[in-house]
Amino acid sequence: MLAPIAPPDSPAPEAPWLSVAWPGNPRVRGLFTSRAGGVSVGPYGTDGSGGMNLGTHVDDAADAVAVNRERLRGALAGARPVFLQQVHGIALAELDALDDGVEPVADAAVACRSGVAATVLVADCLPVLFAAPDGRGVAAAHAGWRGLAGGVLEAALRGLCLRAGCRPGQVQAVLGPAIGPEAFEVGEEVRSAFVESLPPTRAAFRPGAEGKWWADLWQLARLRLAEAGMDPGLIAGGGLCTFGNPQRFYSYRRQRVTGRQAACVWLAPEG
Repeated sequence: MLAPIAPPDSPAPEAPWLSVAWPGNPRVRGLFTSRAGGVSVGPYGTDGSGGMNLGTHVDDAADAVAVNRERLRGALAGARPVFLQQVHGIALAELDALDDGVEPVADAAVACRSGVAATVLVADCLPVLFAAPDGRGVAAAHAGWRGLAGGVLEAALRGLCLRAGCRPGQVQAVLGPAIGPEAFEVGEEVRSAFVESLPPTRAAFRPGAEGKWWADLWQLARLRLAEAGMDPGLIAGGGLCTFGNPQRFYSYRRQRVTGRQAACVWLAPEG
């Protein structure tokens, strides 16, 4: 369901972004950006070209971020990306009636009309894109371990089903690039936050150093979404590690001063 695409006017010789296909749902569009394809430099750039940092809160040059965000908008086929003020919580923003330029305090967003793209920014945290059947709505969620344990994916799924008039078992989801289980070492408090509320999630943790565990965000997401009623066969993606791909993705755990990549999902106009 993922295929490479090139950002508009990108000097990169290879297509650095990932386009999302939604089988049987032709109105839905989605993409994951990378660190390539923009104009940022320094820790926000790449070895060979400008970087596609989209975060305004990471001390990158404001004019570079503005160019990068405009380049992203050019890839959305007329849709407007709506960015969020993310706080590692579970709040869901409704985008359909939101004024241009407003950035809600939320870690998930839902839209049921064309023209707006639910957008989240990440640099190791897990981005998840959702699509209701028949192009009735879309949602995006930013899930670090706190948001994931707190229920941000379930909040996005519930909100989408409520507004699109569908059941969780009809919803499609795609898990984007995130820090992988070979790089994400956590303490016992993180494991307990998941296992105490949903015991099957213990399968997503491997023993690490003394008192530590290697955590699999993709597996945790799949287990929690299945528990929330999703069909596991409609959950795609995962496997692209931000930490282990320094030329392709930003990673906060690998490099604290770094940029942010985006995950976007939107509806094409009817007809």
